[in-house]
Amino acid sequence: MPHASLISVHSQDDRLTVAGRGAWTSEYADELEQAVNDTAHSYAKPKDVEIDLASVERMDTFGALLLERLRRSWVGAGIEPKVVGLAPRYRVLLDELARMGHEPVPPKRRHEGILERFGHEVVNAAKDALSLLNFIGATVAAMLRVLARPRSFRFTSMVNQVDRVGFRAVPIILLITFLIGCILAQQGIFNFRRFGADIYVVDMVGVLVLRELGVLIVSIMIAGRSGSAYTAELGSMRMREEIDALRVMGFDPIEVLVVPRILALVIALPLLTFIGSMSAIFGAGLVSWGYGGITPDVFLDRLKLAIDLDQFKVGMYKAPFMAATIGLVACMEGLRVGGSAESLGEHTTASVVKAIFLVIVMDGVFAMFFAAIDM
Repeated sequence: MPHASLISVHSQDDRLTVAGRGAWTSEYADELEQAVNDTAHSYAKPKDVEIDLASVERMDTFGALLLERLRRSWVGAGIEPKVVGLAPRYRVLLDELARMGHEPVPPKRRHEGILERFGHEVVNAAKDALSLLNFIGATVAAMLRVLARPRSFRFTSMVNQVDRVGFRAVPIILLITFLIGCILAQQGIFNFRRFGADIYVVDMVGVLVLRELGVLIVSIMIAGRSGSAYTAELGSMRMREEIDALRVMGFDPIEVLVVPRILALVIALPLLTFIGSMSAIFGAGLVSWGYGGITPDVFLDRLKLAIDLDQFKVGMYKAPFMAATIGLVACMEGLRVGGSAESLGEHTTASVVKAIFLVIVMDGVFAMFFAAIDM
């Protein structure tokens, strides 16, 4: 039964009179909503309904919405209630709700099917690829403009970026690649020892580090360290409208901000790859000496037989292309940041994930290319 404090109901000969009183406001939301629901359920199919609101002292939008819900509960059953006694100042609320035609219903969340979601991801990937292609074109055009006007190049900015992404990254690159070399040597000796072929760990480490792992590990480290920094820097500048300010002053943001950063990565990554490869080989040599009994003289002699200059060239040839890929993806995602901190976080994460993915894909493509030319 309805709550008597706000609604009272009188029924006679299938004629229903609903009297409201008190304050129909959000202040009494729970009690009022319960009263309306009880009334609608208790008297679902009367023949005639009159809603008397003469005793309602106050009404706000919430109260009017509940009144309209009560009225429509009977309209749906084919009964048109008569509303009487409502103060004129509240009539506009009911008129507006009636004009809407239906109660606003929150949209239902629709769950995508597997194929539908897969299709959306494919479309998004295609859009990202197209955006990256456009950004590559814009960057190349900016570089050509710099070549045509060398004095416009921000050399100081590039040197600063080389210091940040190159020299300051040396300690962490040395540590990580040293550990990778140690692990490779330890695992190689542990497994080759079963066949009495401990010495072949030198061949494995030399080829893997110089051709593949050296440049790959360094590129992944730089994508996570410097690529995310690029995205965060450019994204913050976009949020503070500094990039728009550059355009207003007549500067091209790609020429001012992107070109020096990409060139810095192209210079720094090959140097870090060389340093990282040497560190990994040094770590492998130490473990081979301490764990496998392979002395440094034997290790170096075997390394000279196992590798040649082509092995070193393969890794170094990959480095500039991977550097350019990391820089392009990081800067593109930074310039796509919206005006919220959430957008900055999303694009920074996307920058690292996409850069690492493309680096690994490029490494596979280069591996097939160099195998095809017997290098």
